[in-house]
Amino acid sequence: MTEKQQVLYLWLAESALDTAVIGWAFYDGTSGDSPTIPLEDPPYKIGTDALKDGWFLIQSPALPMSLPGSEHNISYLPNEFVFERRFTE
Repeated sequence: MTEKQQVLYLWLAESALDTAVIGWAFYDGTSGDSPTIPLEDPPYKIGTDALKDGWFLIQSPALPMSLPGSEHNISYLPNEFVFERRFTE
């Protein structure tokens, strides 16, 4: 029996886990027999929904430092949460 992993990245509207999902990515390291998630729409409305569905939170975002005058600079999505779930095959 081999343990396999699925990884889910959720980018939220704010740094709190109970805010809206605005972006996501899903990576499946299983053979495809394990549960997947739909990718047409956000898989969850808010971040805590992933916890309720059995995902384990393994990383939450560090709060970004905002310098005066940089409020309108564009960059990466800062509120990235990383989840995982594991399966034995």
